[in-house]
Amino acid sequence: MWERFSLRTRLLLPLGLTFVAALLAGAVSLQIFATAQLMEETEPAARSARAVAAALNSALRTSANPQETLDAFVQSLGAAETIRFRGLGTGPDAPPEGPPLGRVPGWFIRLLVIPEFRAAFPVTIEGKQVGNIVFAPDMSADIYEKWIGFLAIACSGIGLMLLTGVIAHFTARSAQRPLQNLGDGLTRMRTGDYDQLITPSGPPEIRRSAQEANELARTLHRLSQDNRSLLRRIVSLQDDERQDMARELHDELGPLLFGIRANTVVLLESIPSGEAELRSAAEGILQSVETLQHANRRILDRLRPLYIQELGLERSIQTLLRNAKAQAAELKVTSEIDVTLNEVDGLLSQTVYRVIQEAVTNVLRHAKANAMHVAARIHDREVIVEISDDGVGFPADRMFGRGLTGMLERARALSGTLELLREAGRTCVRCRLPAGDAASNARGAKQV
Repeated sequence: MWERFSLRTRLLLPLGLTFVAALLAGAVSLQIFATAQLMEETEPAARSARAVAAALNSALRTSANPQETLDAFVQSLGAAETIRFRGLGTGPDAPPEGPPLGRVPGWFIRLLVIPEFRAAFPVTIEGKQVGNIVFAPDMSADIYEKWIGFLAIACSGIGLMLLTGVIAHFTARSAQRPLQNLGDGLTRMRTGDYDQLITPSGPPEIRRSAQEANELARTLHRLSQDNRSLLRRIVSLQDDERQDMARELHDELGPLLFGIRANTVVLLESIPSGEAELRSAAEGILQSVETLQHANRRILDRLRPLYIQELGLERSIQTLLRNAKAQAAELKVTSEIDVTLNEVDGLLSQTVYRVIQEAVTNVLRHAKANAMHVAARIHDREVIVEISDDGVGFPADRMFGRGLTGMLERARALSGTLELLREAGRTCVRCRLPAGDAASNARGAKQV
């Protein structure tokens, strides 16, 4: 449960509990010591009342006129309230009025547990009791004094508690802001953003953590650049290998197939009309050679799209889409290809073409779609490619096949992204690639 509390709660809760415990301890101490202190303070006055009663009785025994002596004693007491004479047959004395006591709450008086301090000492004349010397102390001033002391301690404690709480609140707040910055920085690192470092702030411990996180970001940034360079190198080697294979097929296999086809045509022309079986075999050879030539051209198109260098990227994509339409006549193909893509060259143009080629191939082979839309444009220094269709979509357990995995590696090699989305019943492959200088060239071309 403690782990669920925030840092501010963890600071304020113990302080609050400590304050409540201090109030309870103060109440117990007040009940124990204040009562004893009141008894100790009234004890001298009680002894004085006892001594007065003893002295009065002694004086009455030796006096020739005890009644006059008693009357003179009563008059000498005057308005004194603590020690009074009360004759026999008179009612009990009214409790002394003490205005300060009215300002003290009843719960505080009950908390003190004040004992009974009143006492009566008999006064006798000739062995007969005529009254009592009554000791009735007025405790209102003492109780009010205790109340004022309690208020002073409680108010001081509350003020100190509030001050401590405010300090703890702002301390936690000042510590949470650097922690929040640290958390935001780690979140950026998790998403692959290593450029924006964390500004060290707060206590030394948090600053050290921020500095360590920045060192981690620099290390991950360096490793990411190394991986990107490695991927770029791998993709470049793959393209070189494809070009070598395409050159082999074009320069070696192409002429051989052409020679076989030409020789077969000559053979057909030289076969007598009566040799039906021989002519049928030659025609079969010719048909097989033509099939091989078509397959060779398809393989060449996939290995090395010659159209990019000869026609530009935009027209190469349009040619690719026309070929796709020819393979699936029932498929409705629409496109929005930005002509400024012709400014893109090198590995970027190859990647754009390969992404569209692989996505279109997947639509033709697996999507069972009725319509496909291809869009490619340069926007905000990015090349954005989107291929969407209304087909069955990707299997949930195998979204990235071998072809799209290769496209994902190509996109990462260029610091780009590749996403597979399913929105409103349509499947979309979206690729974003940094355009770099191509974006500036494209803007210049539009202005011209």
